[in-house]
Amino acid sequence: MDYETNETHVGMADMKIAKAPAVLTSLGIGSCVGVILYYARAKIGGLAHIMLPDIDSVKNKVNRAKFANTAIPDLLEKLENLGADRRFVKVKIMGGAHMFGFSKTNKVFNIGARNVEKVREVLKALKLRLVAEDVGGSYGRSLYFYLETGEVRVRTIAHGERTI
Repeated sequence: MDYETNETHVGMADMKIAKAPAVLTSLGIGSCVGVILYYARAKIGGLAHIMLPDIDSVKNKVNRAKFANTAIPDLLEKLENLGADRRFVKVKIMGGAHMFGFSKTNKVFNIGARNVEKVREVLKALKLRLVAEDVGGSYGRSLYFYLETGEVRVRTIAHGERTI
């Protein structure tokens, strides 16, 4: 099967759901975090390209897909509305890189680490199972989520490609 013809792109501060044989893609994830929720029994899943940890820290709250603490619950709700049982939803996360020249120890400037920390916190609160991750470092990633298998291909420019 030619998966490439079934690709749906998920941009920054966006989320989408799909069912097999679709492929959800997100390109150039740096300090952002790509969060994948997958319900294998129905081969449905979703991808959120999260930019910031917490919607409560900003004035403009229009785009809930931008924030970890709103995008993940919203994505889960969309999957449950399609019949997913949260007890069997598997989660994979990618990104959270340290992309800027500021000190890695200064959390104010290390938005990637803050994003990953918040994503993990939200997943724990929702009792969702994190089964794989490719986070950190100082490089961007592009991801390809194959709903037929649940596999995620993570591509980087200088660090190769891997499947999680």
